Amino acid sequence: MRLFYTADNAKIGDVIPYYNDEKKQFDMFYLKNWNSDYQGSDIVYGWHRLTTSDLLNFKEKPSGIHGGTGSIVNVDGVYHMFYCTFEDNPQRQYARHAISTDFENWTDIPEHKFTADGDIYSSTDWRDPHVFWNDEENKWWMILSARENTKTERNGCVALCTSDDLVSWDYRQPFYAPRIHQSAHECPDLFKMGDWYYLVYSSYTDGFNTYYRMSRSLNGPWLRPDIDTFDGRAFYAAKTGSDGNDRYIFGWNPTRRENNWKIDPPTDLGSDYKTWDWGGAMVVHKLVQKSDGTLGVTVPDNVASVVQSPESFELKPLSGDWNTTGDSASVISEGGYSSLIGSEIPNLCCIEATIKYSGNPKRFGIALQVDEQFSDGYYLNFEPWFNRIEFRSGLRMHEAGGMMFPYAIEMERPISLLPDTPYKLKIFIEESVMVMYINDEIAFGARLYNHKGRKFGFFVSDGTAEFNSIRLLTE
Repeated sequence: MRLFYTADNAKIGDVIPYYNDEKKQFDMFYLKNWNSDYQGSDIVYGWHRLTTSDLLNFKEKPSGIHGGTGSIVNVDGVYHMFYCTFEDNPQRQYARHAISTDFENWTDIPEHKFTADGDIYSSTDWRDPHVFWNDEENKWWMILSARENTKTERNGCVALCTSDDLVSWDYRQPFYAPRIHQSAHECPDLFKMGDWYYLVYSSYTDGFNTYYRMSRSLNGPWLRPDIDTFDGRAFYAAKTGSDGNDRYIFGWNPTRRENNWKIDPPTDLGSDYKTWDWGGAMVVHKLVQKSDGTLGVTVPDNVASVVQSPESFELKPLSGDWNTTGDSASVISEGGYSSLIGSEIPNLCCIEATIKYSGNPKRFGIALQVDEQFSDGYYLNFEPWFNRIEFRSGLRMHEAGGMMFPYAIEMERPISLLPDTPYKLKIFIEESVMVMYINDEIAFGARLYNHKGRKFGFFVSDGTAEFNSIRLLTE
């Protein structure tokens, strides 16, 4: 059983969710990125189809469509696929249209392809079309990843076109253009939940992440919530899909195999310090709508069900005056650092704990794949001073750590941390993929490459902390 689907010899790229009501399953597609060292005879580029009824077991096959991200709508039994293609010299991007009556055999309609108008929008960025029916206007709307023609380079936007027939499209002013990002707003997605509309997009400038905005109306204004992301740097190009009961957001946790950007330290420090790749393992979060309309995420029920068998563990203090009783540990660490080590981490597992701090510690948290010296490993630092959780590698504890900042940038999540308040953690690990959920509303993913088969632990620096209801769960 897999927690995070990964294709053989390849990486999961952008996911295009579609739910088949008749078959009661997600019948979706993704962009396949083959591993650079794979030379198999089964290499087929383009959209690949994934079907699943439980978000755990997937069946896959090629679609015959070679292009970039898009969307699918069903009109009177005919499926309309909108996707994008690219040209160089000069650089141009196009929205494309294909149709099918069986969801398997797709016919592209070349005469329906179109690019940006060159007036409102630049033709260099015109991709990821997302199409939906607007009841208020009685028209089809298409939002796209685009760039405005403006004086500033901060011209990334979500473009808007409208149509009566899914064939001829009229250009309109941008759907959303905050003048923040120096890149197009990738993989735009739009949905309604309750009284709120939500716009989702991804960007790799001024913050590499998937973002969302919220509004009471399709006409805006689009509000930026205090925490406007679903996860961290290791979750990108996410789009949403609903089974009629719950809505999920599908993104990818990137690998670090190929080091395409070549920002290298002088010596080989392992895969943890290679640059992020495009594509990796698929991560699915379940969306949670809070009372104020803002969104959180938690683990899908079926994914959590995979790891429900408790494993025994031990807790051994390394430094500090710890009090340990069964599944709990606490320490008062005034003027120093206290650490405690647990048991070995299985390849597929979930580590649960409820943490609470008092006073004003510098940091506290959980260590993963840490050695007996509590040095090399991975640290999830809760830092009340900054109201954040930071992912930090053990290399940062050594002189070589100064060489790895290009690799660790943006590995943090905002969170409001308050003393004497419990925070419930669920940390899912499958091989190198790690996703932590806090209070079933905040997610934080990462990769753990260099160290395996080691232990988990807890720590606090200059303060008081409790770690309760600790559990180690496996299949």
